Amino acid sequence: MTLQDWLSHIENLHPVSIDMGLERVKSVAQNLGLSFSVPVITVAGTNGKGSTCALLEAILSQAGYKVGLYTSPHLVNFQERCRIQENSVSEDLLTQAFEEVERHLGSATLTYFEFSTLAILWVFSQSNLDVIVLEVGLGGRLDAVNVVDADCAVITSVDLDHMDYLGPDRESIGLEKAGIMRANRPVVISDPMPPQSVLQHAKETGADVWQLGKDFNFSGDAQQWAWRGRGSAYSGLAYPALRGANQLLNASGALAALTSLRGVIPITAQAVRNGLAMVELPGRFQIFPGQPQLILDVAHNPHAVAALTENLDAMGFFPRTHAVLGAMADKDIEAIMKRIGVLVDDWYFCDLPTPRAASAQSLQQIWLKTPLASQQKAQLFTDPGLALDGALAQSSPTDRIVVFGSFYTVGAILARGIPRRDAPHLNA
Repeated sequence: MTLQDWLSHIENLHPVSIDMGLERVKSVAQNLGLSFSVPVITVAGTNGKGSTCALLEAILSQAGYKVGLYTSPHLVNFQERCRIQENSVSEDLLTQAFEEVERHLGSATLTYFEFSTLAILWVFSQSNLDVIVLEVGLGGRLDAVNVVDADCAVITSVDLDHMDYLGPDRESIGLEKAGIMRANRPVVISDPMPPQSVLQHAKETGADVWQLGKDFNFSGDAQQWAWRGRGSAYSGLAYPALRGANQLLNASGALAALTSLRGVIPITAQAVRNGLAMVELPGRFQIFPGQPQLILDVAHNPHAVAALTENLDAMGFFPRTHAVLGAMADKDIEAIMKRIGVLVDDWYFCDLPTPRAASAQSLQQIWLKTPLASQQKAQLFTDPGLALDGALAQSSPTDRIVVFGSFYTVGAILARGIPRRDAPHLNA
């Protein structure tokens, strides 16, 4: 079976796509004999997880460590989810891993995410790694990643998302994410205003809390920034290569995690500087200069879109902003539109290739209810690529286009290659 055969196969193994619980995953993990003798950093949160993981990977790699990184979802290719030494692993190794999980299933039935998580953990177990970084898929307490005991847990921003599974408010959601904490081990809380449930659970668990504003902090000016934590400090740092003001929160959390583990994985100041300069993560306020300018961002909930809006506003003046939006139906789409709508002149709504997505027509119906709809224009398209083509056709050289709302939306653009953006006046 090819990798694509396996992915199609595991999509149909379990009657539901999300089945909260760890018993089935634990039983298969035990059958596989999964255990790790190297440090494991697990990262949970609503937004900022992917960036924090990318920063950890970059700094650790620059320090000379062999790093295994697991993230989800992917943008274009499934192999993006499993990286070793900053490179996606081969299809052959992943197919071997899927075979191993299948052989050790026993009577358990696993979801797509659970099956693929165990396969990637098996890859890591066979790869002689120095350190492992794991991104939580959904929640924390009952997420498949949580079968591994974290030597350091990181909790990034906590906000409203996946409320059908995690609870109706930040306190409930925070408690689920706090489930990755372990007794007597560090937990880094990089949310500037964490839910009380996170702090309380840390106290009850007996975790070693590293809280932003108390145990570590950062400061900066237009040119550079500095970080200070328990027994360690870095000054004169260049801003992370990842764009956006919110990246300092993620970088600060990453540095706190690495400092908390300095006894087992020491990091030099030069590794920190190199890692910050060389980190890459597609689809996070990713700017492609050209005419017009193109911005890709996977922001898909009101909190993330608020950060996107702030970053767009800081870019300066553009005559018109064209927004390509495709989103999942379970998101608070009206709130998303209201957050960013003040900057948008023209909307390009698109369908996405998943039954979970809101249709372009339903996006339009929600948009019509927003206060600024009468001052804006909108068009409908059957996929993100066609929507981007429509935006390009309507754009002037000095405009900008922002594509956002889902990994599917951004991934569809990246999959076909970044388009040549010859502004109309260049072809006259």
